[in-house]
Amino acid sequence: MALLVIASCQLMVVLDITIVNIALPHIQSALDFSTTSLSWVVNAYTLTFGGLLLLGGRAGDILGRRRVFIFGVLLFALASLLGGFAQNSGQLLGARALQGVGGAIASPTSLALISTTFREGPERNRAFGVFAAVSAGGGAIGLLAGGMLVEWLNWRWVLFVNVPIGLLIVLATPRFIKESERHPGRFDIAGALTSTAGMVLLVYGFIRAAQEGWRDALTLASFAGAVVILAVFIMIERRSKQPITPLHMFADRNRAGTYGIMLCLAAAIFGMFFFLTLFVQGVLGFSPLAAGLAFLPVSAVIAVGAGLASRFLPVYGPKPFMVVGAILAAAGLAWLTLTDVHSTYAGSVLGPMLVFSLGMGMEFVSLTLMALSNVPTPETGAASGLLNATQQVGGSLGLSILVTMFGTASTNEADKQVPDFLQQATPAERIRFQRTGELPKPWSDEILTAGVSAAFIMAAIFTAVAALIALVVIQVRPSDLERLKGGASPGAM
Repeated sequence: MALLVIASCQLMVVLDITIVNIALPHIQSALDFSTTSLSWVVNAYTLTFGGLLLLGGRAGDILGRRRVFIFGVLLFALASLLGGFAQNSGQLLGARALQGVGGAIASPTSLALISTTFREGPERNRAFGVFAAVSAGGGAIGLLAGGMLVEWLNWRWVLFVNVPIGLLIVLATPRFIKESERHPGRFDIAGALTSTAGMVLLVYGFIRAAQEGWRDALTLASFAGAVVILAVFIMIERRSKQPITPLHMFADRNRAGTYGIMLCLAAAIFGMFFFLTLFVQGVLGFSPLAAGLAFLPVSAVIAVGAGLASRFLPVYGPKPFMVVGAILAAAGLAWLTLTDVHSTYAGSVLGPMLVFSLGMGMEFVSLTLMALSNVPTPETGAASGLLNATQQVGGSLGLSILVTMFGTASTNEADKQVPDFLQQATPAERIRFQRTGELPKPWSDEILTAGVSAAFIMAAIFTAVAALIALVVIQVRPSDLERLKGGASPGAM
């Protein structure tokens, strides 16, 4: 029951990243977002989530993990309620950012609770396997749930649905989860604020570049500001006695490599869900429910990959699964670059999506175990927060880079399609184009497909880099295998 409560919280937090994706076309028309600015509906959540995860993990260590866990879930549910009632884009983005704060408090605490609730060895391996499967498969479940809610109700219910789930988790937590031991410490508020502000500016710079170009003054200023603030963040962390990001955790090559792999893979998985959602609804013409069902096989295959990794990790160690998983993910994304306006779901989307999902299932279990290997108990919150932070920050930063690729390729394709449209358009169609600046089908499909294909090229590069890091950096020692089997290992803590 403790694992059910913890996994339910993680499912709610992860699910929220993609449950909103399926509603993006409806949110765009209801609240007047452009295609490139639409990514802020995702990024407003993931940036505050990623930027404050480390602070959330530290809060659990200092104040007690169960107490902090309950507060985070309550805040998440309240922000979801506010987002569901949003009447304009600013209100929605504000609520999404507040959701990110709640998720940042609850999520690292839930992962740390696994470390302190389950014994090291097979029992903890299975718990991590469930947690990793939920983390990876929750995205696809979110798309299905979002499709049903948008189809049967409206887009606001993708936010409202978190309220009853959050309240149930809050009621169940005191019954099934014990309070953890508190560890004295301080909160690194300056580190949390500078890391979040720096990443917001960096992501804004990429998205601004997609809209206004790389020579735009505000684009350049955003990048310059990001560099300065992130440099200040590193200085703060180096001088702080209790930093929000313990830099010594990067001294372990396996842990540093794990964070690098997660950064790359998160960029890929965020991009896949975001752009495939636009493609299947915009080009293939799927309804929200049909689009959600189209992603359902992803959850099943991720569970298969996670199960294989959990079962054979004690025998082979995590490195083979890290390497093979990243290669499979890269292959699936490379396959998706071949999609065009004549593609079908069965012929061009399903196959590469399943290959990608199998690789991601292997990856998430291996990465979770490696990130928390040999971490002292007082720092499990910080270590789990850092892993989650790299996932969310990697997803936000990666999505902004992919949006930039999408915007550039779409603009180039539009330059080709507009003359053809003007030659064939009726007078009424020309007037509508002059008023809205948007091309009708089939010209709009060509533009969207060109942008999506370019984004998948960059996503495939991200996963190839992850495979290279896994191959070159990760080293598995005999003591690591002993620990995975449940045996004693020298120096294990």
